[in-house]
Amino acid sequence: MGKSKTKNQKKSRALAHHVADETYQTVPHSFVFHRGQIGKNVGQLILDMRRVMEPYTAESLKVRKNNVLKDFVTIAGPLGVTHFMIFSKTPSSVNMRLARLPKGPTLHFKVLKYSLIKDVVSSLKKHRMHEQQFTHHPLLILNNFGSDGMHVKLMATMFQNMFPSINVHKVNLNNIKRCVLLNYNPVSQEIEFRHYSLKVVPVGMSRGVKKLMQEKFPNMNKFEDISELLMKGANLSESEAEQDGEHNITELPQAYSGRGNMASQQSAVRLTEIGPRMTLQLMKIQEGMGEGNVVYHAIISKTEDEIQDILRRKEAQLKEKEDRRKKQEQNVANKKQQREELKKKSLDSIKRKSAEVEEDSEVEDPGIQDDPAASVESDDEAEYYRQAVGEEPDEDMFPSAKKRKGSEKSHGSAKKRKLSTGTSLRKGKDAKSPKRIGPGEHLRDKHRKGSKMSRDGEKSFGKKMKFGGKTFRATKAGDTENKFGKKKFGNKNKNKSFNLKGQKGKPAFKKKVICISATDFEPDTI
Repeated sequence: MGKSKTKNQKKSRALAHHVADETYQTVPHSFVFHRGQIGKNVGQLILDMRRVMEPYTAESLKVRKNNVLKDFVTIAGPLGVTHFMIFSKTPSSVNMRLARLPKGPTLHFKVLKYSLIKDVVSSLKKHRMHEQQFTHHPLLILNNFGSDGMHVKLMATMFQNMFPSINVHKVNLNNIKRCVLLNYNPVSQEIEFRHYSLKVVPVGMSRGVKKLMQEKFPNMNKFEDISELLMKGANLSESEAEQDGEHNITELPQAYSGRGNMASQQSAVRLTEIGPRMTLQLMKIQEGMGEGNVVYHAIISKTEDEIQDILRRKEAQLKEKEDRRKKQEQNVANKKQQREELKKKSLDSIKRKSAEVEEDSEVEDPGIQDDPAASVESDDEAEYYRQAVGEEPDEDMFPSAKKRKGSEKSHGSAKKRKLSTGTSLRKGKDAKSPKRIGPGEHLRDKHRKGSKMSRDGEKSFGKKMKFGGKTFRATKAGDTENKFGKKKFGNKNKNKSFNLKGQKGKPAFKKKVICISATDFEPDTI
């Protein structure tokens, strides 16, 4: 079972975390990404630049095609991102933009030449690159940035703010494992970007003593005395004993990791390039996030009068835009006021009409029917009279049915009165049950005598009246079948008698035609 932590250990651990959080929040952070279509090599260059900016950068930042610059600006605030490094590619060149959040400026560079990490490492015989080097930020070294020109000073300030600042009185030398060198050439106006791995070795001793300080002890089977190893350094390769001079020898203010690197002792600082490598040229400096005025341009130069003219036109455009915005707001307010007035007028009109309706509610409206049920009943009586008599009723007989006559014509034929199921049929002389006379039967009999209608109350087909009152064709017994839609097959002797087979001399049965009309049903029997 492990030993429990004491109270002092917990306090010191919490204090260390608090200091680390404060330090992490104060240092600058960066996003390295691309815009538009890029090739495979430029994509690898972006990954190498993320490697240089570690650990205060987004190592696994995902960029989609539908992302815009506004998306990165939106998430940069909560994450504490202060700088953007944006790469893009055109058919003629590769470009890089450095932007300071949130209000700029934006520096536009043209990448003249570049080499990837894999290319630089493959060209070296011995290289020093391991994961412990990327746990701390690199040391920034600027060279020749003190020349005249505001754009050069602005570049130097932008590069300095991209990396955490170092306090020389509190810095720990063991945390410095890498360095970034930026060299400005005033003649060609090009910037050389280099990335090195840093190594410190003691000086003032022979190659043999350095070999003894290493973990692997040399082979001395050919030596007669150890002094040969210490004094001559025989059988040692030239690569193990690099020549040091005044250009890289310094006195260490504190102990540095490595054998023989003691405080107040001279040691040599050696740099090994690990890449990537770029040659940059400043093209222009722009205010804001790529949307402001152009402060500096490497190709286009303008006089003071032209700059003032551009500023005046810009101010005029801004003023015109502000006037349009105010006019639009005034139009919106006027339309809203008009809608409110119309709404108020409509509500007043509705209230006034409702009050008038309440005042006139006691006055009888002559156009409104008092009893709709009575009108329906009058329609039924008119229909019954129409079926019973076969004629249209007089206008004064059913006045309420006259109003509904037009609507009935549009909806088809009138409704027929429901007939009772218990009516008896007249079958001539052999009918046993007596005929029941319902109400209105005497009207039907009276009408049947003088009417020129058939037995069922409908006009017979094919009758045409002459001027003398006679028909063109007399009605035969078989015409009743044609009236119901039956086709006549040309049998002219339809009413003649016929003899049954096997019986001679006996009178034959005569075929009788029975006609059934709507007047033969008695309406009151069920």
